[in-house]
Amino acid sequence: MAVNHFWHARGLWDVSDRAGVSPNIDTLYSWAWADLREEPLILSHPDMGARYFTFELVAFTSDNYDYVGMRATGSQAGDFALIGPGWSGDLPEGVRRTATAPTPWVLIVGRTLVEGEEDLPAVHALQRQYRLTPLHLFGEEGATLPERRDVPVPVDPAEDPLGPWKTLNAALAENPLPTHHDVLLRQFAEIGIGPGLDVEAQPEPVKEGLIRAAATAVPMLEQQLLSGQWAELVNGWRYPQGEVGHYGDDFLRRAAEQSLVGIAVNDPEEAVYLTAFTDDADETLTTGRYELRFEAGSMPPVDAFWSLTAYDEDRNLIPSPINRYSVGDRTRGLVTDEDGSLTLYLQPDSPGPERESNWLPTPRQGIWYAALRMYLPRPEVIDARWHCPPIKRVG
Repeated sequence: MAVNHFWHARGLWDVSDRAGVSPNIDTLYSWAWADLREEPLILSHPDMGARYFTFELVAFTSDNYDYVGMRATGSQAGDFALIGPGWSGDLPEGVRRTATAPTPWVLIVGRTLVEGEEDLPAVHALQRQYRLTPLHLFGEEGATLPERRDVPVPVDPAEDPLGPWKTLNAALAENPLPTHHDVLLRQFAEIGIGPGLDVEAQPEPVKEGLIRAAATAVPMLEQQLLSGQWAELVNGWRYPQGEVGHYGDDFLRRAAEQSLVGIAVNDPEEAVYLTAFTDDADETLTTGRYELRFEAGSMPPVDAFWSLTAYDEDRNLIPSPINRYSVGDRTRGLVTDEDGSLTLYLQPDSPGPERESNWLPTPRQGIWYAALRMYLPRPEVIDARWHCPPIKRVG
């Protein structure tokens, strides 16, 4: 992926994708690494109409610092300046300023709603109109930005056990820490950790200690993630806490709960993801038949959309005989009960022709879990006053 250029996803995830990342199949992603060291970068998008979209602006620390999109800035066509630390100057008329980035490098995570395979051409047409333009080229007809990839390459730990620390030192050289971390940096410098430092110059016992620390860090982070401390448990669903996306100096949670899952996590005002690993009896979701029933008037309260997806224990999509990997308020043909409630059938086999529109396939064998995604959730979701009903085992 070239610096200051978008990379766009072109297709929807399906069961053939086995990356183990709990894929989102509601939106197509548009990613970009932005280098703001020399000048602002202008992010432009066309009129998006009624289609949900968002560009999450993420500091190098993985904390969000601003948004462009339907919720934050509206759906009309616009130009938005991404500004790095220390820059001052005037912007062209009509260009809107975003919050100043806390780091010189930032990640842009774009999401554009896609309504199934038949909607892909329309989304691709919009993606082609997403632009990133350096300030000095903005407004020039036909201006193109040369592609460059002259960035430090992370050192592979499999080839060099000190690789994580070398990569960290290179990253710190380009993205300085805030001044209130000076005391920490002075301590780390004693063992070769810091911008411009060389861990290879350390004594052998120090290098051996750094290698051990790197080897034990990932299991520690995974344990933090699995501990459930990042969420409030309600009816078997894990509700993320309000500071998600902004963990700041809580290094352990930022690394485990924010970065380990997917580099960046949305602010709750943009999207809330609930996950369930157990049923109403606190038993692990596994082989069998389950139901999720929303009473009349108690559907997930959102201003955009919601969807439910099931994943296997390796965080991959589950094989589906009907090529359906999620159900939600946009699923065609959903059938409500006579009293207005909605029952979703989570099981390996079809619940029958009259109920198949409400069916989300689950594994024939093995453990699985569910994720309920709610985009532009209403306040009662964000503060956990709305409780998602539990998943109930029925067979």
